[in-house]
Amino acid sequence: MTQLKPITIAMVLVLASMPLSAETESKEEKIARAMSAAPARISADATIIDVDGALLRDGSNGWTCMPGVSLIPGDKHPMCNDKVWMEWMQAAAEGKTFIPTEIGFSYMLGGDAFVHNDNPAPMPDEKGLWYSEGPHLMLLLPSPDLAKSITNNPMQGPSIMWGETPMWHIMVPIGEMDKLEAKN
Repeated sequence: MTQLKPITIAMVLVLASMPLSAETESKEEKIARAMSAAPARISADATIIDVDGALLRDGSNGWTCMPGVSLIPGDKHPMCNDKVWMEWMQAAAEGKTFIPTEIGFSYMLGGDAFVHNDNPAPMPDEKGLWYSEGPHLMLLLPSPDLAKSITNNPMQGPSIMWGETPMWHIMVPIGEMDKLEAKN
């Protein structure tokens, strides 16, 4: 797998980010959006943190929901993560590789940003498959060997995203894809 440099990851996250919004959301609006990322039976008792890590609401079930992806400034695609995914996100934010020792789960029932399927740090004009997944679940596995039979083609159902990098994970679509673009 290709090793990514922390500066490359940070640079792409800034380049791929959506513009920061001038609007100010209330705490209640952020909590509501964060809770929409997962089924209510999970988000109702989840800890809710803002994209900057500020605590919006304490929880009791081990899940953490956010009103946007904290790795992408200005993002408003909510997600709910178990502890394994939160460790993965912390490592990614620090430019470190994280190899889970157990399965990790993340919900994004509100869909995701427009991303490159093979590279978490692409240049805006990079060739390849770019897409915005609709509602989906993401999985982290302790070993890539456990996922070797899974395709990297998101058009064929569950697929590997960023498969040749330490940030690989499985995308499990629950709804239709929002946008697909192949750049040749």
